[in-house]
Amino acid sequence: MNELDLAIIGAGPAGLSAATLAAGLGLSVTVFDENPAPGGQIYRSIETVMATRSDDLAFLGDAYRAGDAITRGFRASKAGYSPSTSVWLVQKDRQIGIVRDGKASMLKARRILIATGAHERPMPIPGWTLPGVMLAGGAQTLLKSAGMVPDGAVVLAGNGALLYQLAAQLIAAGAKVAAVLDTGTDYLAALPKLPEALLAAGTLLKGLRMIRAIRSAGVPIRRNVGGLRAIGTDRLEAVEFTIAGRVERIAASVLCLHQGVVTNTQITQAIPVRHEWNAAQRDWRPATDQWGNTEIEGIAVAGDCAGIGGADAALHAGRIAALEAVQALGKLNTAERNERAIGHFGALRRHLRVRPFLDALYPPSSAFAVPADDVLVCRCEEVTAGQVRDAVRQGASGPNQVKSFTRAGMGPCQGRMCALTVAEIIAAERGKTVPEIGTARIRFPIKPLTVGELGSLE
Repeated sequence: MNELDLAIIGAGPAGLSAATLAAGLGLSVTVFDENPAPGGQIYRSIETVMATRSDDLAFLGDAYRAGDAITRGFRASKAGYSPSTSVWLVQKDRQIGIVRDGKASMLKARRILIATGAHERPMPIPGWTLPGVMLAGGAQTLLKSAGMVPDGAVVLAGNGALLYQLAAQLIAAGAKVAAVLDTGTDYLAALPKLPEALLAAGTLLKGLRMIRAIRSAGVPIRRNVGGLRAIGTDRLEAVEFTIAGRVERIAASVLCLHQGVVTNTQITQAIPVRHEWNAAQRDWRPATDQWGNTEIEGIAVAGDCAGIGGADAALHAGRIAALEAVQALGKLNTAERNERAIGHFGALRRHLRVRPFLDALYPPSSAFAVPADDVLVCRCEEVTAGQVRDAVRQGASGPNQVKSFTRAGMGPCQGRMCALTVAEIIAAERGKTVPEIGTARIRFPIKPLTVGELGSLE
């Protein structure tokens, strides 16, 4: 079995920056990523855009362009790269199971850096499984990967910075955006945290520019919206909502939902490493030290999968974790590691200054975290919120028992799109907090693995 110095899972800003630095300091490094090209979600298809679709930069923005320098630096490094590769197993002894080109194989690494980023928080509402309804990140993926712009009227609903970023991008790309429905931006809670956020004024100015672009296009931003429903028979036809006690309806062919992003912890939970509840962002994150180390020797985490901080913060977190790996494997002494890391720690702190403000400004709404009985929460197994509540009333005390009662979380996504919602429903039903309820156990393989792929192992 081949052994790498450093195996990196994920080719977003954290993984790419870590690989470039570690390879430059003499480690044998390979980045494993399920996408066909580097960049992660934030810089998805950046190489294709720069080579053949440069006009798309007009609506994707300058922040997206930053991915060009990162991917160029990675491509120029000595780091190995394994695209279109699923990592389905990570063991405590640092053995890794991968699938590529229909064949499964195993490898060993002296150290592992998990940099799998984040995914969107599920936002189950009545009708969210209708064709034409998607999460905002899915619409942005289509925009970045293929320049695809939706036909017909588009409504964006929820809250969070991505909602406004996508609205501005769609408008610039020529889409017909009918409205932005804000379900609960909390200016009052965010105000005390504004002075610290002003030290990262560039991020705030980007947000203000996006909102100005939306308003300049004549797109209404409706605030304090509740009662969201996707209306339609065979596909989305309209979006219904309440505002100031009135029920209103907007015709739409596409509805993009968003309630913020959460850490992607499927690998770290399956290993498992210790996790902590992040009350500000209402999600779980792996417990790490300042260098990204978990409590398991040789396994580290960096970027948004260690806590939501954004692309710029992830870039420096990846480099910090890389320096730790280089020092642990004897290519730098401790003093050299510390000296090289000073600037990255300073930059990381600067980029994180805005997070408390954003977390307070865009809190996940409990109205959508705990949906009504008839709303599907587990789309893979078609389990409703009411069925989860019935399981609790029959004695299921936590997510693992509910999984046994209802199969919620047993589908191909392994609970990625329902686990937080199921836990919130259980907590509300039992009068407890989500940390008291706990999480469902994630087991390998975390990605679908065929018998043929498994049979290809030696």
